[in-house]
Amino acid sequence: MRIKMVIAYDGTNYYGYQHQPGKVTIQDTFEEKLAIICKKHITTYASGRTDGHVHAKGQVLHFDTDIEMKENNWMRALNSLLPEDIKVVSVEKVDDEFHARFSAVKKEYRYYIKLGEYDIFKNNYTAYYEKLDVSKMKEAIKYFLGTHDFKSYSRFVDKKPTIRTIYTAQINELEDNILEIKFIGNGFLKYMVRIMVGTLIDVGLGRKEVDDVLKILELKDRTKASKTASPNGLFLYKVYYGKE
Repeated sequence: MRIKMVIAYDGTNYYGYQHQPGKVTIQDTFEEKLAIICKKHITTYASGRTDGHVHAKGQVLHFDTDIEMKENNWMRALNSLLPEDIKVVSVEKVDDEFHARFSAVKKEYRYYIKLGEYDIFKNNYTAYYEKLDVSKMKEAIKYFLGTHDFKSYSRFVDKKPTIRTIYTAQINELEDNILEIKFIGNGFLKYMVRIMVGTLIDVGLGRKEVDDVLKILELKDRTKASKTASPNGLFLYKVYYGKE
């Protein structure tokens, strides 16, 4: 039987989602608690890895088990064992053809920036800048829409394909001087969202021009883009399957 779970986590105290020897990760912590219920180690498969200190509201994973249990009981049992910074949001029994990673058709990431007065209590969940030219950032982000080669906005691509499609790229101004940068795409390369955000921040700081975003895309050269934005403002918000 295959189980699909949506989990949320605060990545502050973790070295990312995926297992790393000698490091505290979301995967290892989750599988440790799952083993208590299943009486043996169960390998989970996620929609993708998140980097150290990156958060998730809608990470999706699946695993196979012979244990028959109602969905609500799976959620209740795991949440009683998991630490307070990892929680199961939903549980669903799915067909064996479902795969958390390979069945995904879109992913949504959101990045949060605090403007104005520094707030220590938002430090783990937002990047901080006293002032940014948000209007220029809103112009610049439009260049990411569509299908492009994102080699300039990624790291460690080796010989992997670097063409991706971005369906949504927008900046929302929320209460309490919070900027929300939202990307929905068919896939994202390593550090891609954080490098795009870092470049938008430089536009907002006046270090780059609005159309530099497009010029950097066309150059296909990582050294032309800005530094990678800090991980604490990034959330894997949702993973889409089928007709979602």
